[in-house]
Amino acid sequence: MLETLSLGGNGRVFNVGKLEWLSHLSRLKEVDLGFTNLSNANDWSQVISHLPLLQKLNLRDCDLPSISSSSLSLANSSTSLTYLDLSDNNLPSSAIYPWLFNVSSNLVSLNLSSNKLKGPIPEAFGNMKAIQELYLNDNLLVLAENQVRGDSGLNAIGKLPDFRVLDLGYNLLNGSISKSIGQLSNLHVLRLAGNSFGGDVISEGHLSNFTNLQVLDLSYTSLTLKFNTGWIPPFQLSQINLCSCKLGPGFPDWLRTQMEVLNPDVEISSIEYLDISASGISDSLPYWFWDKFQGLSYINMSFNQIRGTFPTHSIDISHLDLSSNNFSGPLPHFSLYFGSIGSINLSKNKFTGSVSPICNFTGAVSLTLFDLSNNLFSGVVPDCFGSFPFLQALNLGDNSFSGSLPSSLGSLTSLEMLSLRGNKFSGVLPSSLQNCAELKFLDLSDNELSGEIPMWIGQKLSSLVFLSLQGNQFRGRIPHQLCGLKYLQILDLSVNKISGTIPPCLNNFTSMVKKVSLDRRIELHLLDKPYVESSIDVRYVDEALITWKGTKQNYPQLGLLLAIDLSCNKLRGEIPEELISLQELVALNLSRNFFTGNILQKIGHLRQLESFDPSSFSHNRGLCGPPVSPNCSMVEPPPGKPAVGGEEDSDDQFMKWFYTGMGLGFVVGFWGFCGVVFFKRSWRHSYYRYLDSAKDWVYVSFVLLKTRIVRRIKGVSTR
Repeated sequence: MLETLSLGGNGRVFNVGKLEWLSHLSRLKEVDLGFTNLSNANDWSQVISHLPLLQKLNLRDCDLPSISSSSLSLANSSTSLTYLDLSDNNLPSSAIYPWLFNVSSNLVSLNLSSNKLKGPIPEAFGNMKAIQELYLNDNLLVLAENQVRGDSGLNAIGKLPDFRVLDLGYNLLNGSISKSIGQLSNLHVLRLAGNSFGGDVISEGHLSNFTNLQVLDLSYTSLTLKFNTGWIPPFQLSQINLCSCKLGPGFPDWLRTQMEVLNPDVEISSIEYLDISASGISDSLPYWFWDKFQGLSYINMSFNQIRGTFPTHSIDISHLDLSSNNFSGPLPHFSLYFGSIGSINLSKNKFTGSVSPICNFTGAVSLTLFDLSNNLFSGVVPDCFGSFPFLQALNLGDNSFSGSLPSSLGSLTSLEMLSLRGNKFSGVLPSSLQNCAELKFLDLSDNELSGEIPMWIGQKLSSLVFLSLQGNQFRGRIPHQLCGLKYLQILDLSVNKISGTIPPCLNNFTSMVKKVSLDRRIELHLLDKPYVESSIDVRYVDEALITWKGTKQNYPQLGLLLAIDLSCNKLRGEIPEELISLQELVALNLSRNFFTGNILQKIGHLRQLESFDPSSFSHNRGLCGPPVSPNCSMVEPPPGKPAVGGEEDSDDQFMKWFYTGMGLGFVVGFWGFCGVVFFKRSWRHSYYRYLDSAKDWVYVSFVLLKTRIVRRIKGVSTR
């Protein structure tokens, strides 16, 4: 007789329909229908209730219909269920609770996460005498006033003898956390992440009974952890997730006890995962940290003000994020764990010197993410990237690197993101870069690169979403092969020496021509499972960098902006009529070139978004029509007649501060990453309108002042 049935894990490929047939398999003990389509199985609850030997049931993400009252009347309580997973089904409380509490007498593990449970936590959970694991995260549960005082479903759960896992993450819990939570003395996992406890204080009184605790997740709760000096926790944690909690300003000394070496023979501590990012620490890293952290596979201390240097010995790690701190000193030698993907982010610190140690990284084959941006590194980047075959994101931006780009960059065939912006790289682009066919993001802006824009960018890098060559010494024409970049959302070739005309085939940019499903963020998602029962989720996302009057502002949404910037070059000819078909274009800058003819009046969303202003077309003396002039009878003198005193060249220098460009940078994100803010479209439009009006005011004021000065000079010269 069939005892185990597994049809799950097929991405809802199977549409199972009604489950009446399942009731005939009366000897079933395990059923896995997870990720199948059960939207028409309105008999699921009564069928399950009549499988007398069923012990394990997985109906995760099945689009289950709500339970009818008739189904409830047919249900019995004779089920032998011990394991039940109904997560990710959007079931309301009214559809789960009545049936659940009728079949729950023997449940050991219950997963109701990502449904639509509302209101207080029912005290009926306290009647599940065998329950050990309860997952209620990602719902709409609240704590009523009586529950904050501990007289609640939580209090009832706390009296269960074997209760081990409590996951209430990402609900609507608020108020204070009662010390009665300490009644859960057998707890192994406590996860309250993503709730709004409003600055409540957690003291040792809350945690002193947790002698068996292994996982503590209070991230994104704004809780303050305040422990007496010298407090020694009774537990030994393997995972600590306190992102956005208030731990500082001093480095929390109690963490030292969690990093004690369990086995002196192998020098491995019990802790595997440490996240204390954005926790208000402004202190030096303690002397004991690097000696005791051996064995950690994941460390995230980003977005603090931690000072310190690396030790001289090798750092063994899989995932390390120290970004946005005050670390200094030279780049250390890293040893990446074999058999696991790796990520290193040291961006936005004060590291100095050469990066030649990267050639000696042990286990470099595992590295998928490497970010050294916004530091003080200098010198030539070594040509040893052949050792990093699985690298997907490389960011060396905003340092002081010089010399040619390493040809071994072309060996990074898995690379999706490459930023080398804001350095002093020179020479031509190495042809080996065309091997990086997976690139979505390429930022080489603000360097000293030269030569012609290679045709192979459009031919070989066909997945590009963002391309910036801004602020270099590129010359020659815009190759028509760039028109093959149909996914392109931002093209920035500004501030170069590019000549010729605009290729009419730019209307091949599919993402700008018609509404398509755009990536709102260029995101690298790394899912690492170094241990059987745990996983590490690393998300590395794009960040828009807008330069305005020398000030750079970062914004994390890319897909909202479809832009072309060709300003500050030597482009000539008329604006191609084909640009009219770029219906989704949001921003266009053709200023400070030598264009002639009429300005097209129907380019994308420029008029609707009020970005169709003079600054986008200014300093093209042959252009006419709105918004530069009312009509083409008011054309400025042709570029062949230079103004008095070489006005064009001096104006170029004077107006550099006026230039507005687009660029892109990188940030590291994790699931629910601290500090990433998503701006509404209406806010962004208001901001751009403010910038546009400010630009117009400054520009008009400058033109008037310049006209008066020129008239005075002419008047003096004719006397």
